[in-house]
Amino acid sequence: MDHMGQIFSGGCEMWEEDKIMPGGGSSDAGLASAAARGQVETVRQLLEAGADPNGVNGFGRRPIQVMMMGSTRVAELLLLHGADPNCADPATLTRPVHDAAREGFLDTLVVLHQAGARLDVRDAWGRLPVDLAEEQGHRDLARYLCTAAGD
Repeated sequence: MDHMGQIFSGGCEMWEEDKIMPGGGSSDAGLASAAARGQVETVRQLLEAGADPNGVNGFGRRPIQVMMMGSTRVAELLLLHGADPNCADPATLTRPVHDAAREGFLDTLVVLHQAGARLDVRDAWGRLPVDLAEEQGHRDLARYLCTAAGD
């Protein structure tokens, strides 16, 4: 198998777009793909190889915007390598904290907040992360957000 053969990481096969490019570069789209799948070891390897934590995939989204919200470790790795916790979706103005609040991932939301994510920014529909948590019945998240905001 040549150097571009299948790469296995933590028992998960990497797709072609996830592989590190020959010549020392890295695949930013591959990083977004690995983050979306929650592939912690692949994310770590790509970041260590120089993938841009703020690079965009083919859909114009950054890894932190498409990451598997339930994978706190992926969030930590991206943030440790310089991902912007406040990047907004250009169409919806949602940020990663909006997604974590809506989906009910308190641990990920705490990691984002500790890395500087703002909790006081509204999406395109005027909703704060706390509003999304309350709408979805995530009371523990709503309590955290209210406490963190000083309410």
